[in-house]
Amino acid sequence: MSRDGLTAGLQRLDLALSEAQVTQLLDYLALLQKWNKVYNLTAVRDPAEMLTHHLLDSLTAIKPLLRQTAGEPVRLLDVGSGGGLPGVVIAIVCPHIDVSCVDTVGKKAAFIQQAAATLRLSNLRGVHARVETLKAEQGGGFDVVCSRAFASLVDFTSWSQAALKPGAVWMAMKGRHPVDELAALPGGVEVFHVEQLQVPGLDAERCIIWMRPQGG
Repeated sequence: MSRDGLTAGLQRLDLALSEAQVTQLLDYLALLQKWNKVYNLTAVRDPAEMLTHHLLDSLTAIKPLLRQTAGEPVRLLDVGSGGGLPGVVIAIVCPHIDVSCVDTVGKKAAFIQQAAATLRLSNLRGVHARVETLKAEQGGGFDVVCSRAFASLVDFTSWSQAALKPGAVWMAMKGRHPVDELAALPGGVEVFHVEQLQVPGLDAERCIIWMRPQGG
């Protein structure tokens, strides 16, 4: 994996990471590539493509996330996390954020647990469950519920609404501006910001759709 390519991408994203964090990101990619041979975690297999399509793509969400949460310690749920994108990346770059990656496929949740152990990320855990079963009970729940190319906005918000804490937000990472999906959202979901992203080395449209429950 290219440390130079990652370093150049981080500079373009204006993200100042420690050498240890850069190493963790590269170790995570190596782990993803190793497990992918057996568990089919991602369709992208070329190391250079994994760097741009997965790592740098996920890293574009860091600054918007930090702005939205004002840098405060928060609990984040990554829905349909698969191989841990963007959840593992967020856990590495933002040690103050408590990240849970939920997936219905047991081997994918097991990979997240393995990544947490290997990379020594005490703020990361894999959860094998359907997101619909996660409830915000006894003062629990999540401040941010995110997804990356997971499902339609309607399904994402309806399936995960019970996991939101009061005042929480949804962060949906999408490709091109999802006009039809936005139009299909029910009245109970408020879109309060659409943020365009530019992924270093990738000539493709990307955006974040920020949402919250109406009146939330």
